[in-house]
Amino acid sequence: MTSPVWDPAQYLRFADERTRPLRDLLARVPALPNEPAPTVLDIGCGPGNSTAVLRERWPKARLTGLDNSAPMLAAARTDGEPTADYLLADARDYDPAPAAPDLIASNATLQWVDGHLAVLARWAAALGPGGVVAVQVPGNFEAPSHTLLAELRRSARWRDALGPDAVRGGVHPPGRYLDVLAGAGCAADVWETTYCTLLPGPDPVLEWVKGTALRPVLGRLTDPADRAAFLAEYGRLLREAYPAGPYGTVFPFRRIFAVGVRR
Repeated sequence: MTSPVWDPAQYLRFADERTRPLRDLLARVPALPNEPAPTVLDIGCGPGNSTAVLRERWPKARLTGLDNSAPMLAAARTDGEPTADYLLADARDYDPAPAAPDLIASNATLQWVDGHLAVLARWAAALGPGGVVAVQVPGNFEAPSHTLLAELRRSARWRDALGPDAVRGGVHPPGRYLDVLAGAGCAADVWETTYCTLLPGPDPVLEWVKGTALRPVLGRLTDPADRAAFLAEYGRLLREAYPAGPYGTVFPFRRIFAVGVRR
C-alpha cells in the first residue's frame, strides 16, 4: 500500500475539529498510575496538536510523541508541544514496553496500520496495573467522502495511474476493539459518535480530505495537470454529496473510541 506523504499545514487547517475527538476520548481516561507525573506516549502524534492536549491534561507528565513522518515531527517540535520529547518511529513496529507507559494515547492513527488489532493488543500488554490505552479512529469509510474516492480511483481515467492501493485505511466494528482490550486483560470502554461538523468556505470537504484520506492519492499524482484534473473531478462529486447550506457545509463524521484500563 502507498504510504502518505504528510503536509502539516494542510492537516492543521481544521486543527480544532481534528482535536475535539481526542478531548472527548481523554474525558473517559481515569486517574493514571504515577500521578501527577505519569509517563505518557502519544503514538502518531502528527504535528503535535494531540501532544499539546495531553500536556494540558497532565502538565507534569513525562510525555513523548512518536510519528513516522519527519515533517510532522518537525512541525511538532516547533509549533506543537515544545516540552515533550519526540521520536521518529513507526507504530507497526514500536515496542512501548521499555518506556513503562502509564498511558498510551493514539489519535486517528491506527486506521493507517495494517493488522492494527494486534498492535492494539501489544500496546495493552505493555501496560502495568492501572495503565491505560486510549485510541480513537475514524469510522467513516463507508461515507461518500471515501466511497466516491474509491470509485474515482477505479475509473478508466485514473485506475492505471492510481491503482487499487492508492487509498489505504480501514477500521473494525466497535465490538472488535472491545474484544481485543478485554482479551488483553483490560476493563474496556468502547463507543462511537457521529460529529456533524460545519465546515466553512468553498470546497471544504475536499480541503479536509486533502489533509488525510487524499494524501496517498496526491503522492501518486506527481504531474501537476493530472493532480489538478483529479481534484476538480473529485471536488465536483463532493459538492454534490455535501451541498453547501446557508451557514456552511455539514460534514457528518463518525468516530470510534476505545479506552482500556489494565487490571
